[in-house]
Amino acid sequence: MKNELLSSRFLCDEEVITYLKNDAGAYHEFLVMNDEWKRRFMDFCTGKKTLPILYDVFFKRIFHPDIHPERLSSLISSLIGEEVRVKKILPLEDYYMDGARMMVMDILVEAQDGSLANVEVQKNPYHFPGERISCYSSDMVLRQYSRIRGEKGKDFLYKDLRKVYTIVIYEKTEGCFHKIPECYVHRGKVKFDTGLELELLQEYCLIALDVFRKISYHKEKDILTGWLSFLTTESMEDAENLIADYPWLLEIYQEIASYRERPEEVLTMFSRMLHELDRNTMQYMIDEQKKELEERDKELEERDKQIEERDKQIEERDKQVEELLQEVDRLKKQLEEKSAK
Repeated sequence: MKNELLSSRFLCDEEVITYLKNDAGAYHEFLVMNDEWKRRFMDFCTGKKTLPILYDVFFKRIFHPDIHPERLSSLISSLIGEEVRVKKILPLEDYYMDGARMMVMDILVEAQDGSLANVEVQKNPYHFPGERISCYSSDMVLRQYSRIRGEKGKDFLYKDLRKVYTIVIYEKTEGCFHKIPECYVHRGKVKFDTGLELELLQEYCLIALDVFRKISYHKEKDILTGWLSFLTTESMEDAENLIADYPWLLEIYQEIASYRERPEEVLTMFSRMLHELDRNTMQYMIDEQKKELEERDKELEERDKQIEERDKQIEERDKQVEELLQEVDRLKKQLEEKSAK
């Protein structure tokens, strides 16, 4: 199947290097890559591995809404559990009225019914995931409100607003996600404790791929399992087995295989990926350092409180000692007066 369906011929390492040397820029990009990603690039070109789909540049290439809207529609529909047809991609960043930039999103799309969906792929288990997705969701509501109100003016009604879906695909998770080890897709929305039913705009879908990987065999051979398996498959052997279970993935793997005929284009994608990875890693390190500093500040604050409490205790003891000394002096005077009499 590999030779017939996924590639006509695989290059060997020497052929890839020879090919790259014909393009000085591409060969330089290859030389400055670290050994790990050189090997990853070579493994793809020689047919040992597929593309690392979870990296932004490759994910957008495979699921680009303008090129393959049916793929993104299928993925989003399987994740949120409702049928969605992607209409168009929206600008990934915008500006508030005061000129401040809104947050940049991975993929922001509008569906046929006007609802919005933000698809985020996160490699690292960032801190404060609840706060982050709240900001993503609120940002989409504001974008939609500003756009529709601007279009309709005085005719604007709040019923014109549609749902916004925040979808975050985590490659690695920690903390609360591992307290529910058997669940890897978490769907949620706001509910009232009284049973009051209001159709609120914001809904969420969080996917823990590391939890999905731990389940060795998935009984459900549905579209959702197919997409999550696709996102977590790296070796060509696993890809072939996956195609046997989900034949509709063959077209995507054939497209990926066709990139092997253009190693310099794939190398450019790898370079962009590494640049983005370096930037994200730096931001992650900054967040980690901030967290460490905050924890240290809390420790210092706690120590200051303990020292302050000890100082108060010492001060109280000093007062007691002073009172005792005064009492001793008083008693001595009484004894001296008695002795004199």
